[in-house]
Amino acid sequence: MMSKTPSPLKPAATVLLVRDCDDIQDNIEVFMVVRHHQIDFASGALVFPGGKVDDADLNPALFEHLPAQQETEDPLLSFKIASIREAFEECNILLARNKETQALITPDRLSGLVDTYRQDMQSGKIDILSMAKAENLELATDLLAHYSHWLTPTFMPKRFDTHFFIAKAPPEQLAVHDGEESVDSVWIGPNAALRAAKENEYTIIFPTLMNIEYLTRYTSADDAIARASETDTVSVLPELETTEKGKFLNIPAEADYSITRRAIDPMMDPDRKK
Repeated sequence: MMSKTPSPLKPAATVLLVRDCDDIQDNIEVFMVVRHHQIDFASGALVFPGGKVDDADLNPALFEHLPAQQETEDPLLSFKIASIREAFEECNILLARNKETQALITPDRLSGLVDTYRQDMQSGKIDILSMAKAENLELATDLLAHYSHWLTPTFMPKRFDTHFFIAKAPPEQLAVHDGEESVDSVWIGPNAALRAAKENEYTIIFPTLMNIEYLTRYTSADDAIARASETDTVSVLPELETTEKGKFLNIPAEADYSITRRAIDPMMDPDRKK
């Protein structure tokens, strides 16, 4: 019998906003949101801000609103722009500069941008280019380091080609959830997040859990950005393995996570009863 054709991959982007902290267990903390229970993917889960790449994120007119060192042929460019847009839409953070002064957006300016543009951008009435042109903004793609790359397993009905980026959170901007796609938010250290997942305080899906765990290797936010920038990214496509002991997801050892095999989440089991 022929196997079912996998669902097509949709491009998506996720951003890990990090900052230093002085917690006993953690050197850094990351901003995360709790997804609305009615969202199709990862409903109710604790996740990093992110979402699908929009067609508008591919608009060549955006080249006029990028740092001078940003290569326009960068295959990750639309993913970087989507990360910046999603951070603005989902958690009130804008990685952008005033084109004239090259200064990062101030909290006061950000507040006005949120009031003027965020709701219309979320609803699709306008795109990020509209805001960048009207407000003379430079999208700070240079602040994003490529962190990881995960693809949804072939047996899942909805599949995403997701690039994860990491950036230092602008120190004066206040991150908050949007109250629509996400219903709660938290700054949390990676060790604290792992403990919360283990104690079922939060639901954290496999890719998110692995990327949280990787954060424990860094000594500061600057260290995280620098080392992510210097490290080659290995694409991770979890593969299903069925054994007498159950079903497992296998990931490549080259990705350098702490494990290469994990029992499948029952919600991801392709044979589970609906």
